[in-house]
Amino acid sequence: MSFPCCTRLQLDENLQLMQAGSVMRKVKSRNWKKQRYFKLQEDCMTIWYKSKKTGNTKSTFSISDIETVRDGHQSEVLQSIADEFEPELCFTIVFYGRRGNLDLVASTAEEAQGWIQGLEKLIETVRNMDQKEILDQWICDWFQKADKNRDGRMNFKEVQDLLKMMNVDMNEQHAYRLFQMADKSESGTLEGDEFVLFYKALTQRDDILKIFQDFSKDGKKLTLLEFVDFLRQEQLEGDNTEEFAMDLIARYEPSETAQKLHALSIDGFLMYLCSAEGSIFNMSHEPLYQDMTQPLCHYFISSSHNTYLMEDQLRGQSSVEGYIRALKRGCRCVEVDTWDGPNGEPIVYHGHTFTSKIFFKDVISAINKYAFRVSDYPVILSLENHCSVEQQDTMAQHLKNILGEKLVTSTLDGRIPMQLPSPEELRGKIILKGKKIGSLEDCLGEPSEDPEVAEISDEEDGGDVDEENSRNDDKKRSKKSKDRLSQELSDCIIYCKSVPFESFKHSRTHYKLYEMSSFTEYKARKLVREPGNEFVRHNAWQLTRVYPTGLRTDSSNYNPQDMWNVGCQMVALNFQTAGVEMDLNDGLFQQNGHCGFVLKPFFMRHTDTTFNPDQPQETTGFAPVSLSIQVISAQQLPKDENSKEASIIDPLVRVEIFGVPMDQAKQETKYIENNGFNPMWYETLQFKIHVPELALVRFLVEDYDKTSRNDFIGQYTLPFRSIKSGYRHVHLLSKDGTKIPPASLFVYIRITDMSNPVQEAEG
Repeated sequence: MSFPCCTRLQLDENLQLMQAGSVMRKVKSRNWKKQRYFKLQEDCMTIWYKSKKTGNTKSTFSISDIETVRDGHQSEVLQSIADEFEPELCFTIVFYGRRGNLDLVASTAEEAQGWIQGLEKLIETVRNMDQKEILDQWICDWFQKADKNRDGRMNFKEVQDLLKMMNVDMNEQHAYRLFQMADKSESGTLEGDEFVLFYKALTQRDDILKIFQDFSKDGKKLTLLEFVDFLRQEQLEGDNTEEFAMDLIARYEPSETAQKLHALSIDGFLMYLCSAEGSIFNMSHEPLYQDMTQPLCHYFISSSHNTYLMEDQLRGQSSVEGYIRALKRGCRCVEVDTWDGPNGEPIVYHGHTFTSKIFFKDVISAINKYAFRVSDYPVILSLENHCSVEQQDTMAQHLKNILGEKLVTSTLDGRIPMQLPSPEELRGKIILKGKKIGSLEDCLGEPSEDPEVAEISDEEDGGDVDEENSRNDDKKRSKKSKDRLSQELSDCIIYCKSVPFESFKHSRTHYKLYEMSSFTEYKARKLVREPGNEFVRHNAWQLTRVYPTGLRTDSSNYNPQDMWNVGCQMVALNFQTAGVEMDLNDGLFQQNGHCGFVLKPFFMRHTDTTFNPDQPQETTGFAPVSLSIQVISAQQLPKDENSKEASIIDPLVRVEIFGVPMDQAKQETKYIENNGFNPMWYETLQFKIHVPELALVRFLVEDYDKTSRNDFIGQYTLPFRSIKSGYRHVHLLSKDGTKIPPASLFVYIRITDMSNPVQEAEG
């Protein structure tokens, strides 16, 4: 069978070297370096490696799992052995999601270069695959898994085993009929194109064929006018529909004859519906599309807590990799927890625990390198400062020396700000958040008061002490209050001066707009529950950071939606922990160019707003909508990672709405027995959404289990305002938030304005 990746690639000498295989050292630490045999498979898509001693295949990974390759000593592990191995021999394979890096040392510099360049070429090829090539690759992967004796053909027994692996429960007679139909050579086996024919028969989309035939007069093709009708009537595509239709035909119609006729075959129609234009997420929300010139406090800001941790908060590993991963996910506010370290060098770790320690200067170097790879907009460093004055001076020097011009050390125009600067004005800048001696006015040459004696730790609101008694912080606080801040570090705090919170009234009377408070989730939740809308008004002029309680030693997360509902900007989560909370965060921030800033709704951006998340109907412009989701089918669902190879899942779909309290809702379909391959539901779920501007919609697929909790299969979360109407595919993500093609749901969406039920809202 020919493999799509290899057929479109020239097998250059790098790929030939990789296919011949290499013995390299896999390095986990300074003391753990073991030889492994690495080899690129014939499909040019899979790498496997085995122990040199035992000869057992240890592991395989796919090129599509790799995000990037770093050459030289660009990981903490390889830096730790820099005195043993030259950088020319070393490289790091970085995977998507939360999987650990793979650090390798080659025997020669040429061998290292061959692998680095070969991997980069393969990664680029995978990135540029279109929908059809991804599907072809998926077929190839299954063919390889099922072809147990590696003879390049499949007998009926291998086909039966394959169907189980693919989540298909099919009776033997039907499977054999399909097998015979595909076995054109009548050899009793399927090879190459015969297997593709078998797969096509298996994956025929009756649900899409039915829609196609509803709009096609002859049942064989959609003329340009028929396709335009479909796009207008069902997909609610408004402007320049004819031009859009011609563009889609040019891109997705595989038959040149049909293209010349400006027509769409069933294959082209299917390709369009499976493409980005046929997905539920509005493509126009993917690039930067929001106004970026408003004050910082008018945006939700993607924020990370304990950014340095890779695992839990008691024994987890601290790593600069935590910062790299968060910044590459578009995070714009990271936490740096500093303590006095050896030889006058501040260290970063979770104090009073067994988590490992890293140098502050290494963290700042990593931030300097990765801060603006994904987004040009500002990064806020939230300093949790426990250092002596001497080591705070060292911190200030490292910040200035490493970050240089990027570090904000004075107001942009040298004047006291009348409002916070915008993300646009702060492009490429890094802002420090922390305690400050005196005020910004003092820094700009106005008369100075006596220097404040300031407690140096940042997370100062006391919420965790009052409500958790998680540590003996009161004792530490009385000691800390005698500590002084370093003047040099204090002078670097400009737009985010940390101040303790007493009440909203106190903040309005005594605080400036460049001052801000941090709250534990408990304290924030208590303020959310207070009657009225003081919290919403407060967040219209001042920044707020919310962080998880110290009791979450497992690095679990709280629901960020409650905080977004009142306009809190920096809702800090443990990025290292997968789950529904990070799904919501990823869902909200996938729009607007993944830049880490999302403009708050207009009714949350002025201090005299009447908006109250508990009583949204009293807000000017209140316009509830109805959301109807017909769950039609699912395609090629993966198995739960814990399930046995022979077991087949019983999928159900749950749709969950997150938003203001009135909008929180969930509904689910019935489960389909023994079919994870192409289950059909045709069930409609109805929701009423009162504040669409704040709502997120989460599609969750689970494997039903009547005796225990259902198993997670896949999910996809997006802002309600980014939903497209009509027939749409929902491309599912793994628990880690990574893509799992071609797993998807097929749904039909209708959004109706409830103040004018006749009018359908454009999605």
